[in-house]
Amino acid sequence: MKKFKINKTIKEINEKIKSGRAVVVTAEEMIDIVERNGEVEAARKIDVVTTGTFSAMCSSGAFLNFGHTSPRIRASKVWLNDVPAYGGIAAVDCYIGATEVVEGDPLNSVYPGEFNYGGGHVIEDLVSGNIVKLRAEGYGTDCYPARKHEKNITLQDLNNAILFNPRNAYQNYNCAVNLSDTTIYTYMGMLRPRMANASYATSGQLSPLFNDPYYRTIGIGTRIFLGGAQGFVAWPGTQHNPDVPRGPNGVPKQGAGTIAVIGNLKEMNREWLAGASILGYGVSLFVGIGIPIPILDEEMARFTAVKDEDIYTQVYDYSMDYPKGQPKPIAEVSYKELRSGNIIIDGKNVLTAPLSSYYKAQQIANILKEWIEAGKFFIGEPQLNLPSVKI
Repeated sequence: MKKFKINKTIKEINEKIKSGRAVVVTAEEMIDIVERNGEVEAARKIDVVTTGTFSAMCSSGAFLNFGHTSPRIRASKVWLNDVPAYGGIAAVDCYIGATEVVEGDPLNSVYPGEFNYGGGHVIEDLVSGNIVKLRAEGYGTDCYPARKHEKNITLQDLNNAILFNPRNAYQNYNCAVNLSDTTIYTYMGMLRPRMANASYATSGQLSPLFNDPYYRTIGIGTRIFLGGAQGFVAWPGTQHNPDVPRGPNGVPKQGAGTIAVIGNLKEMNREWLAGASILGYGVSLFVGIGIPIPILDEEMARFTAVKDEDIYTQVYDYSMDYPKGQPKPIAEVSYKELRSGNIIIDGKNVLTAPLSSYYKAQQIANILKEWIEAGKFFIGEPQLNLPSVKI
């Protein structure tokens, strides 16, 4: 066991939140506090550090229950605004995936370059209060005799609407370039030939899992900002892989951790859940997530003072190496370099652009800070921490 000069518990921090005495800062603000005061004094002064990210998160979706019909139907096939949803759950339950596209024309081959519509947009329409056309088909049974059902619904018409995203908030992510002689279209956006541009994701020093690299305070039951409401970490995200190369203070140099998240879709809003149309790829969902990091000791103070210049990611060629399934990085760059607007690879100046919004990440961190200071949001103690590597 490590010995620390400062030792707090989540229970003690929640008591301070309840009484209005908790000192809460954003991850950006924590950088200066640790630089001025050192990690021990920062841990003594600060109780919670808030983080945020707003980015396209393809592994997202929602469980919906639209209620029994008359006569009843076992909805084995379901469409929402002509986007297929998975109906193999129960009579009137379905799961709409963010990347599912309108049936019959996945990449708008008829009108190339036009707007793609899919599951992410259905979710945005629902939280916006828009009418969505529900279409269901069943095979007919004695207890569920109906074979077809159609109606217009809104979010409030649904018995239940649960956002459940199997993989969100990647701890780190690739930087994508294209070394070929032709433009390619990927989930990382349009990549111009001969490495004319580079795309990257995550909000760097504000990103939640960068501020707790070994998941000391994050796990099943952690309360989070999700889509504009309070949600929870439900499980380690799919593809969670903490055993990766790491730099100083445990900062991973590639994908590493992910989280599965859950929350009440009826409490969320389109400001923080937005459908995305990605040319040549399909659709996705922009998701806003913020995690409060309790400062239990000086190690957590040091972790939450991570800076963009301390965070590195790998650059991959998405035209050749990445599609083959065994990509090899062609370079390593810092988030400070990425956020500057250009990086240098093999002597070439490459323009950079993010797929995530740093501005919205700042907003999320500040909203979460306000909720905690107002006593509206408490730290959720994890019942089981995310799998990690030994520190």
